[in-house]
Amino acid sequence: MTENHQNSGFEEEGVALVDDAAETGFKVIQKYLNTLDNSPGVYRMLDARGEVLYVGKARNLKKRVSNYARLTGHTARIGRMISATAQMMFLTTQTETEALLLEQNLIKQLKPRYNVLLRDDKSFPNIVVTTHHDYPQAQKHRGSKKGQGMYFGPFASAGSVNRTLHHLQKVFLLRNCSDSIFSSRTRPCLQYQIKRCSAPCVGKISREEYAETVQDAIRFLSGKSTAIQAGLAKQMAEASEAMEYEKAGSLRDRISALTAVQTSQGINPQGVSEADIIGLSQEGGQACVQVFFIRANQNWGNRAYYPRTGAGAEPAEILEAFIGQFYGNKTPPRLLLLSHEIENADLLEEALTTQLGRKVELLVPRRGEKRVLVEGAERNAREALARKMSETATQTKLLEGLAAAFGLEKTPERIEVFDNSHISGTNAVGGMVVAGPEGWMKSSYRKFNIKNTELTPGDDFGMMREVLDRRFRRLLKEDPERKTDMWPDLLLIDGGAGQVSATVTALDALGVEGVAIVGIAKGEDRDAGKEEFHRPGKRPFSLPHRDPVLYFVQRLRDEAHRFAIGAHRTKRAKAVGATPLDDVPGVGAMRKRALLAHFGSAKAATRAGLADLKAVEGISDAMAESIYGFFHSGE
Repeated sequence: MTENHQNSGFEEEGVALVDDAAETGFKVIQKYLNTLDNSPGVYRMLDARGEVLYVGKARNLKKRVSNYARLTGHTARIGRMISATAQMMFLTTQTETEALLLEQNLIKQLKPRYNVLLRDDKSFPNIVVTTHHDYPQAQKHRGSKKGQGMYFGPFASAGSVNRTLHHLQKVFLLRNCSDSIFSSRTRPCLQYQIKRCSAPCVGKISREEYAETVQDAIRFLSGKSTAIQAGLAKQMAEASEAMEYEKAGSLRDRISALTAVQTSQGINPQGVSEADIIGLSQEGGQACVQVFFIRANQNWGNRAYYPRTGAGAEPAEILEAFIGQFYGNKTPPRLLLLSHEIENADLLEEALTTQLGRKVELLVPRRGEKRVLVEGAERNAREALARKMSETATQTKLLEGLAAAFGLEKTPERIEVFDNSHISGTNAVGGMVVAGPEGWMKSSYRKFNIKNTELTPGDDFGMMREVLDRRFRRLLKEDPERKTDMWPDLLLIDGGAGQVSATVTALDALGVEGVAIVGIAKGEDRDAGKEEFHRPGKRPFSLPHRDPVLYFVQRLRDEAHRFAIGAHRTKRAKAVGATPLDDVPGVGAMRKRALLAHFGSAKAATRAGLADLKAVEGISDAMAESIYGFFHSGE
């Protein structure tokens, strides 16, 4: 069967299971060779249950698949994959670059067992220098670059951005207040007093002088700090000669702050103005990829990634998969410096060039400064991987100890910990944190706003039943056959026998079996170390006071408690700031602020006449009628 996709430019061949459903291996693959041509495309290898084992791309589908049909010459990893293959599916594309992009999309969507998978794919923060205001400011920015301003980045972390912004304030004295606060100031704030702002809000600096400092900040972010430092030194000397010692001292402090920035960056390459340096280290079937961000000849931080290696892939495959997935939602630099050669460097260059709109080059340097930079990235990757493996080994021992202490049939791979938070039943929130062999799985954390209005305020058991009902009802809908790793092996509940009973009731109602349940009660005097553990149908027990497993369980419970309290406080803060205007269709944050500023309170706005509402800036006649009708519909 062949289905044409006119818009996407590729054809898909949906291949049914082979006649003998039990037949797997290279003979199954051989049967597809006669159906393939030399087109580029993407192939999928599936097991007897229809689960995708591997997604790959090919310049020539027939040639690539014929490699899998051979009896020998495969690595142990590829041999296991071939032996499990019961069927294949193919997508032909018009170009090799399309095949590359399609492959990465399918890997992210399907998460096949034998593919290299980038598990941490968050966006990076940038610094934006705003241009919509007479007195611009430098701010941290995430997301699309649609606002007015000049963007600099990416930075490896929010901490890197915050440190740079802190130094920018010390060196260039740029404001960091909001536009509304800026316009309402009548005297300088504390930032001016501690020499972190030039107080443009009250005229302590002219618009022209402030604009010059903004340009200096832009030049610094563009890598021209040496010229800025020389200019500041000249101004300091002139101030000193004129006996303006206070001004000279201020300029000296700014020069010191600028020097501190340059020192803290560590790596400041002279011959590389813009590049991402990517170093790979492998050991024991695990891998670490370190990425250093070099922009404007400055080091803007680095980050370590631990991709799932698909049961032991080679370095070339790991790096190629990492680059394809990493830049799927990020803007690539002009140069990527790699620690290892990759097979399809030309395809990746073409895809990234198309994405960036200008030439992108992939390079494996052999000598010189570029090689030194790559060796530094490799060294950091090697050290980070060693730390990670040490932590994983410790975590594995703790999980094995946990299984022994709680009488589990196997060492848990996924632990979900639940807790509730509320004040006398108000703003009730349930929290779920997740841990596994590699530590906290923060991308899997979830909060649950308690929705059942029939619950008695403060009914912790009822809240727990609702949270678990919603959690497992969704699991049953998304993965009824438990094929993914999203099903927990152990549930830890913050509470005693009552909470455990509520948990059992919720799971029994859904027909969920095979999930171990343990409740953590505070114990005598609610002291840490005296916790009692409750299991369904068994007597409660305690662990020795200095048992590492006890400390481990305490950390799990405390993390769930922290997360639930944080979610509750956020919800409570929103409730405190809530007004009747929030319920009016079409009234968002900006219109709400305009109404509150005009009338002084939400109550006054709800009682205002139609003519008064129409007089509010930013409120159209139609919107004024809508607001008036919402609050006066009964008149």
